[in-house]
Amino acid sequence: MCGIVGAVARENVVPILIEGIRRLEYRGYDSAGLAVINGGLHRLVSTARVADLAAQAGVTRISGETGISHTRWATHGAPTADNAHPHISSGEIAVVHNGIIENFEPLRERLQQQGYRFVTQTDTEVIAHLIHAYYDGDLLIAVRKAVAEFHGAYAIAAISTREPGRMVGARAGSPLLVGVGEHDHFLASDATALAQVTQRVVYLEEGDVADVTREKFGIYDAEGVAVSRQEITVKTSGATEELGPYRHFMQKEIFEQPRAIADTLESVGGIGPELFGPGAEEMLSKVDAVHILACGTSYYSGMVARLWLEGVAGIPAQAEIASEYRYRDSVARPDALVVVISQSGETADTLAALTHAKSLGYGHTIGICNVATSSMVRQTALTYLTRAGAEIGVASTKAFTTQLTALFLLTLTLAKLRGRLTPEREAHWLHALRHLPAAIQAVLALEPSIIAWAERFAKKQNALFLGRGLHYPIALEGALKLKEISYIHGEAYPAGELKHGPLALVDSSMPVVAIAPNDTLLEKLKSNLQEVRARGGELYVVADADSHIQSTQGIHVLRLPEHAGLLSPIVHTIPLQLLAYHTAVMRGTDVDKPRNLAKSVTVE
Repeated sequence: MCGIVGAVARENVVPILIEGIRRLEYRGYDSAGLAVINGGLHRLVSTARVADLAAQAGVTRISGETGISHTRWATHGAPTADNAHPHISSGEIAVVHNGIIENFEPLRERLQQQGYRFVTQTDTEVIAHLIHAYYDGDLLIAVRKAVAEFHGAYAIAAISTREPGRMVGARAGSPLLVGVGEHDHFLASDATALAQVTQRVVYLEEGDVADVTREKFGIYDAEGVAVSRQEITVKTSGATEELGPYRHFMQKEIFEQPRAIADTLESVGGIGPELFGPGAEEMLSKVDAVHILACGTSYYSGMVARLWLEGVAGIPAQAEIASEYRYRDSVARPDALVVVISQSGETADTLAALTHAKSLGYGHTIGICNVATSSMVRQTALTYLTRAGAEIGVASTKAFTTQLTALFLLTLTLAKLRGRLTPEREAHWLHALRHLPAAIQAVLALEPSIIAWAERFAKKQNALFLGRGLHYPIALEGALKLKEISYIHGEAYPAGELKHGPLALVDSSMPVVAIAPNDTLLEKLKSNLQEVRARGGELYVVADADSHIQSTQGIHVLRLPEHAGLLSPIVHTIPLQLLAYHTAVMRGTDVDKPRNLAKSVTVE
């Protein structure tokens, strides 16, 4: 992974290849490269940014009418120039690849015995050599034979000097699409990459192989049978959005949350199953439990939703890390609703968990997603789109709060179907949801106070986050944000667990962030805070206006303007996002592209 762009055109494709991967930069990457056919194969790579690759292309004047490009997030082998994609075999075959080939080691040994010399530590070099080993003048046949031997996930694009007007792509477990131009054709891992040249795309399905030339393209299924896949028009703005007055995209996206939530709620006139698509009432009326599957920040939204679902809808619910779910023995519950959550809709672990759930007999599925054309949307029976817009910063912000908004709508819908939502309560919660943008705007106005906190945090190496009930997942999210972009080690615990181990870490050098809404657990939380102060810990408390926690020596209180009730987790998330952001800025890290991370994690 992370980004693939390929083109077969009437003109020099280098600008298309570079602009395409530039549009995918926000996803995070360690290196970038391209290869074009012009007599032979010409390759450029960089371990800096795409801008450096563009500068090299300008100096070398590299050109060609067929080519592939890639941004790589390292899995096998360090992020070096040698390991950067594209990889070339015998000067004839060039390949770019997203995913992981799990059986690359035995394939590598076999190819070495056949005389192939390996110069990288990557699994992708195996792909290039294996295609070359099968190549006998027909790239499509060679690719089909090669991918038949792979175990794992892949999206690949391959070109050959012996067929300079042809490109072949294949996918299993990682997204790939064909871009349809007026006289040219393209391959890409994301429609955003092709917004400069076409809005017409055809998504490959699992196991598909695409044969692409300038004049036409063909798609073949895993059995080699020619198939027809639907062409759709995708309107994308992608990573071309401008920063405006903001210093980083993450800051911009934090401040876009009032609009993003308002857009997510725009079509909500009332609570009901019709919010989730055709057939929703029949499906949701049958479910007797909810099983939420997600990763990272999306998993934390699922943890909040579990408590909402049980407390409001009265339905048994569980939230599980998607990457763990399919590797354990589980008891199937066919009438349960499987909810999968992903900003991109391409998260490999979550999609694999969805596939596993279906294999166990789960038929009721719903995706909470920010991308209408994603694999997740195509693979779930129902969908709720979180209209957050393009999220370019790697650390999720507006995607998280819009996911929570969508999950609360799902909670209310299930509550209504189960006779647990009176018209009065429905009206109350609809008003509360519509008030969220204003409530968040009021919290954003507290940014100067949070900057003052960040000045203290920037000098630390560790931090502890505490929350109870609905706010424990928000503490987890706050700790994750801090470690993702500032590289400060942050840990989160339910506040009641403090005395069962984490208290040993607390001293005067350990900042402790506590989320203190005015709810039924507030008095319990206050006791936990006293435990911190008794050990000399420095407290930073995010409190509601009426929580009666006062600033004093060693206790810093950020008072939010109002209490949002069950929606409080959404509001209390905002100060933690700003704290992580401003701490990272003061430490001089790459806020939008933190090291070692990618936006859309399409490998297991």
